[in-house]
Amino acid sequence: MTSLPPSRRRGDASAATAAAYQTELPPSSLSQPAVCLLVDDDQDVRQAMAHVLEAMGLSCIQASSGAEAIGILEQIGEVPLLISDVSMPGIDGLQLLREVRRRFPDMAVVMLSGVREAETAVECLLAGALDYITKPALLGEIRSRVQRALEKRDLLLQNRFYHQNLERLVDKQAERLKELFLEGVQTLVQALDAKDPYTRGHSSRVSHYALRIAERMGFSGQALEDVRLGAELHDIGKIGTRESVLRKPGPLTADEFTHITEHTVLGERILAPLSRANPTVLSIVRSHHERVDGAGFPDGLEGNRIPWAARIVAVADAFDAMTTDRSYRSSLAPSTALEELKSCAGTHFDRDVVEAFKAEFPDPASLLLGR
Repeated sequence: MTSLPPSRRRGDASAATAAAYQTELPPSSLSQPAVCLLVDDDQDVRQAMAHVLEAMGLSCIQASSGAEAIGILEQIGEVPLLISDVSMPGIDGLQLLREVRRRFPDMAVVMLSGVREAETAVECLLAGALDYITKPALLGEIRSRVQRALEKRDLLLQNRFYHQNLERLVDKQAERLKELFLEGVQTLVQALDAKDPYTRGHSSRVSHYALRIAERMGFSGQALEDVRLGAELHDIGKIGTRESVLRKPGPLTADEFTHITEHTVLGERILAPLSRANPTVLSIVRSHHERVDGAGFPDGLEGNRIPWAARIVAVADAFDAMTTDRSYRSSLAPSTALEELKSCAGTHFDRDVVEAFKAEFPDPASLLLGR
């Protein structure tokens, strides 16, 4: 067996395989010296082939059998190119090919055979060989077949590289677009605060209450983030509500009530770009005015048909609304607001959510209320 180059050590991944997962274009096997594992039980054939390959600039490692070739690969890891005879004692070329394809799927494999049988060539190609050379072969044919196999390998690695990095790039751009969109939405939230001074800070307080309730109910991770964001944006649709309705000091007419209920659907439309990445946020915005008895809006959902996050925000929203001065009434004491939540549990609000609110805020008088 030919001694191995000192730079190759057990467990080292080949440069080409590692490069396929880097952020820079993977280096081509054709632009730098490539290592070739040459396997044939005929020493004369090996030496002749090695001479041709080395003249092409390849560094050759020789093996006299399939078993020896596997041992070499176990020691040095993947190499860019394997050229193997088909007919060998012990582990023959086809067995070696299948084993190499299983362990090192990125290796380019070219098979050699002294038998001119189409069936053998087809079997090798179906097993994963990139090419098939019949012995004896002209030098020009060997060079062109080897060159073509390395080119195919490079294309496969580069295609994988582009595919993987395109996915990362698309994900990164999508995240940035989401950030820019939310920055714009935050501007709308600030405009809404300016539009209705009675509700200034309402969204941030509702977000705080809802997050604490969700944590108390055992939610974590992305679910909590969706609750936080959905609660913060729950009233975004009110940017389309007339100020005369928002600030009206007395009861609303039927038409005015219908107009203000439209903020849930409008808010969902405003946040439509989040529908794929954050559907829970949209469900909060649309459904935070639903009631468990089915008397809410906009869809008249009942009980568990109301999204869980919307049921949480409904309680947080109601408590802050009751403890905040509005154009049509003064704020209620926190204890009174809590009693109202309890009395409406099971009809207006989800019982479990109300219980979680009580457990999380045992002394509501200590809360920073928006009066």
